[in-house]
Amino acid sequence: MERTAIEDDLIDELQALGFGETEARVYLALLREHPVTGYQIGKASGMPRSQVYEALGRLEVRGAVLRTRDEKAMLYRPVAPEQLLDRYANEVAGRIAGLRVGLAPIYQRQDGGRLWNFTGRREALRHAEELIATATRELMLVLSDADVDALRPALDAAHGRGIAIGIMLTGTIDAPAGQVVRHPPHETELHGMREMLIVVADEREFLIASGHVVTNATVTTNPNMVLIARQFIWMELFAQRIFARLGDDLLERLDAADRHVLHADLMQRQG
Repeated sequence: MERTAIEDDLIDELQALGFGETEARVYLALLREHPVTGYQIGKASGMPRSQVYEALGRLEVRGAVLRTRDEKAMLYRPVAPEQLLDRYANEVAGRIAGLRVGLAPIYQRQDGGRLWNFTGRREALRHAEELIATATRELMLVLSDADVDALRPALDAAHGRGIAIGIMLTGTIDAPAGQVVRHPPHETELHGMREMLIVVADEREFLIASGHVVTNATVTTNPNMVLIARQFIWMELFAQRIFARLGDDLLERLDAADRHVLHADLMQRQG
């Protein structure tokens, strides 16, 4: 039987829970039709009977299938997905709770202010969420539209805790509460900031990530790097507040290049 893309995704997810590929395929086959024999599963799925019976044995040990003997053969049926997944969720939650208690006393953070590098947008967003969730006083951020969407719940929660938030946007959508400014579009393109994510938490830790498809990220508690990152965002917030009060006569006194940057930003605001 030809597999669909949805079935492939389900098999991948079951494998992430610890199922072997054959076990996942057999379990899906049982969900479609049961009770059936191992022979019937193999015939319907095109898998060798020996592999099917081996998988059924492992699934029984997992508590994912039940069996009964008929007059002529052994019949199998699946444990309902809701029941099976609830069991997995409870087991994982119990293990995590035990690990929290066991691992916490062992870990002593000793990064010495080094720059730590990693890859992956999902990992960068997870680290950003952790910084936002553990902030106690202040957050300074640079966010693209995609990052605003991904981090909005965490930022809303931080705002609810009374955290001071300053956000510089490189896109067009609105951001959560706090002091929010838009980086001039011309400068955003010029400096390659369209897909940049920056989070500075409590003047103690700094995350920077670039690229959405291929993401390279760095995190550090180095006080000098944290200071530079925070000052960069703070100065942009400050400059935007000043710019909002400038009149046409003052704009005309600026150098042409500076006037072009501010004019482009003004056009975006009015648009």
